[in-house]
Amino acid sequence: MAEKLECIEEMTTNVDAVQGRVLAEILARNGDVEYLTKCGLAAGAAAAHASFRGKVPMVTYENVKPYILPVANGDMSPVLTAPGHPISEFIVTTGTSGGEPKLIPAVKDELDRRMLLHSLVTAVMNQ
Repeated sequence: MAEKLECIEEMTTNVDAVQGRVLAEILARNGDVEYLTKCGLAAGAAAAHASFRGKVPMVTYENVKPYILPVANGDMSPVLTAPGHPISEFIVTTGTSGGEPKLIPAVKDELDRRMLLHSLVTAVMNQ
């Protein structure tokens, strides 16, 4: 349990560094995917990380839906994720906020993060 609490302390104390590290990992893996190259990001994490905020706009679900639906229908090309880290599941929203359920793509790493979050919540509750 102490290890989990230390993890929480690290993530909440050094938020900028943690978020920068996660973004760098994501971009290193997915720097060549269609969505990011259409945004004008150069391949490679270092160049992409420096210009990410200026090149990748804030979007709505409707903006990314044309990228999500082909993948949901079986398209395995690197549209949103690199071939080595394919979308492993789709989380379906309830549709209560916009009327229509939305498909949220997730990769295996996301499942791992959800499991970690659950273990961290459990550690806090047990304390």
